[in-house]
Amino acid sequence: MEIEMASLAVTVGAGSAADYSSAATLPSVWNEQHWYAAYTCAQHEKRVAAELGMRDVEHFLPMYSSVRRWKDRRVTLDLPLFPGYVFVRLALRDRIRVVQIPSVVRLVGFGGLPTALPESEMKILQTGLSQSGNAEPHPFLAVGRRVRITGGPFAGLEGVLKRRKSSLRVVVSLELIQRSVGVDVDIADIRAAVG
Repeated sequence: MEIEMASLAVTVGAGSAADYSSAATLPSVWNEQHWYAAYTCAQHEKRVAAELGMRDVEHFLPMYSSVRRWKDRRVTLDLPLFPGYVFVRLALRDRIRVVQIPSVVRLVGFGGLPTALPESEMKILQTGLSQSGNAEPHPFLAVGRRVRITGGPFAGLEGVLKRRKSSLRVVVSLELIQRSVGVDVDIADIRAAVG
């Protein structure tokens, strides 16, 4: 991606104010809103999400409930589904609003430029996780029997099929951040992935 910058012309005449004439021209992709993964400091995801809310930046922090057993009691904790990441939807020209937050390390990408996440995957993840509470983090999987979910709240996503006790689980991986999430599915809601 190239950025063209027009030169800045400064003309100072006798008795006149400085005339600054120029504008930076950005490629149209910098003006379009896309989903990006913001990499955060460890265990700062909720803090970053709260700050994004105060700055009116659209964000998505998927959570799951986990029961932890301590010496004297059991506690239910809400933990990030993708530890270390908060998803933000913005135009690249506005990325400074995110990277200025103290606990944000960077927007994930390649070659110094943030890389957009597929819009369709993010939409399916948002609607699926809001309708179904059976998702849990899973170690990242890149190999295995690939399937496409054809029914239910996660319809349209592809992942790796795994058996879990008497049920089936599809491990959906986000390649960009090398993280996976396991979702329970019915056998009727999956088909072998093509390609």
